[in-house]
Amino acid sequence: MSAEIKLKPIGYVRHAHTQEEVKSTWTGVEGYIELLPEYAEGLAGLEGFSHIIVISYLHDVKDEQRKVLRVRPRRLIRFGIPLEELPEVGVFATDSPHRPNPLALSILKLKSVQGNRLIVENLDLFDGTPVLDIKPYDEGRRIADLKLPEWYIRLRQRLHEILGDKAPATI
Repeated sequence: MSAEIKLKPIGYVRHAHTQEEVKSTWTGVEGYIELLPEYAEGLAGLEGFSHIIVISYLHDVKDEQRKVLRVRPRRLIRFGIPLEELPEVGVFATDSPHRPNPLALSILKLKSVQGNRLIVENLDLFDGTPVLDIKPYDEGRRIADLKLPEWYIRLRQRLHEILGDKAPATI
């Protein structure tokens, strides 16, 4: 059964960084999420959480990119890992924006709530990205017994060989 799903943005990501700057950072950029005025009341009680979960729509993904089902984590090339060392895996095993439904899930540090704006760090989204939902990140969402596949562990070890302590926690 196929059904069309329609979602309406509740707000938009705002910052002054270029798309290349956002793509090239492991830690994300600073900026804010500006909620549409009709949703501002929904922020009541969010102040005090250290982090939030933001679900957004990756509006720059082209139709042909939505057909991609296998990818290589290419952003690792800039750290000296050759393309041939990068495994080809299913898109659902990565955070690649090229996917059938280009949705993003970001965990952001919440610095403050100012009216209808959430001032955040660790933004991995382009300026103007539509935000679909926001949820608080709490201890009930942490996973203590996380398991990772061997290809992922090997890539992380390779990054540590190249970058040492500056290697990102995630790839």
